[in-house]
Amino acid sequence: MSRHAIETIGDAVLYLGDCREILPTLGKVDAVVTDPPYPNGEGHFVEAIHIARKVVSSITAPEAIIFWSELEAPPCALPAVATHIWHRTNVNGKLYEPAFHFAADGRKRRSEIFPQAAVFDGAGPGCIEFEGHPTQKPISVMRRLLSLTKAQTILDPFMGSGTTGVAALKLGRKFIGIEIEPKYFDIACRRIEEAWKQPRLFEEPKPKAEQLSLLAGDAT
Repeated sequence: MSRHAIETIGDAVLYLGDCREILPTLGKVDAVVTDPPYPNGEGHFVEAIHIARKVVSSITAPEAIIFWSELEAPPCALPAVATHIWHRTNVNGKLYEPAFHFAADGRKRRSEIFPQAAVFDGAGPGCIEFEGHPTQKPISVMRRLLSLTKAQTILDPFMGSGTTGVAALKLGRKFIGIEIEPKYFDIACRRIEEAWKQPRLFEEPKPKAEQLSLLAGDAT
């Protein structure tokens, strides 16, 4: 695949680059749903944890669902409304991963548990769709998380191999993804292009939602 800074695939727009530089150019989104680098002691992308903290702390979109460490909540300024759990049902090590749910309206949501077997092949992170990204999530888990929000435009500033985007398109949502590593960006583009060619699971109504600025101080 040729190298481009931006790829548009159906209802998805994908950016190759540093999310700190790209986010201020995006304007408004309905929700941030992401699995950023976070302090989990497993050694993945530890050099980017400080970037993830900065980005997460700057979110002012109306809603956010963020995977993070079970030992601390992500530093999101929005009110916390639920904590969802991916229960990895067939492993002896890390049995679960929490996804923290935030919303500007402050209305408490029901915390959900998603039983989903983890599939390992010696290198895989726990999903049958493993494409080489060490923290890749199953599409089924991301699809269920997205079903907990009515947001129509989903942003993932740490896109990785594009699972959030695949899940968003399958649900008939729009997606914006950012990834700094070219090899994962290429994988995300391929997976999202394949997902776009498939029939949607269902087409949801798209009401005109009130949107807030993504980043604090963003005047766009």
